[in-house]
Amino acid sequence: MSHSKQLTIFDVLKFSHEKQRELSDKLIETTGNSEERKHYFSLLKNELFAHAVAEDRYFYIPLMMTDAGLNITRHALSEHHEIDELLEQLTEKELNNPSWLRIANQLRKLVHHHLDEEEHKFFQQSGKILKDDEKLSLAKKYQHEYDKYIDKDKTSLVHQ
Repeated sequence: MSHSKQLTIFDVLKFSHEKQRELSDKLIETTGNSEERKHYFSLLKNELFAHAVAEDRYFYIPLMMTDAGLNITRHALSEHHEIDELLEQLTEKELNNPSWLRIANQLRKLVHHHLDEEEHKFFQQSGKILKDDEKLSLAKKYQHEYDKYIDKDKTSLVHQ
């Protein structure tokens, strides 16, 4: 990611958001107990986990330190929790269970809703709360944290 302009927290979050959209879309196109389904589910789980850990620490927690940021974060963190619950249900079910795809569709819908809401609502609101230098420093901290949890071997397979 060598860009001439410095990346803000919003830029780096959007990179992960695009991956989440792509992976959740591909996941629901898979069938039964296929290698493809295992592959995309594993990638999506890893992406959602790495993103949520880093985002909670370096986007939502700093916002929670402000009165204006509390309501934004409460809602977003509750959606992170709902996403985790759906992931847990999918992990516990056999991949060819008839209800697996229904739950995967719920997950896809929630992920898309959450990301759209973040990008169109939370980013604007938090953009007014965070100072310019915080937007840059949080981006670096987020990226470092995200990189600790993302499985590099897996992510390289996404665009093959």
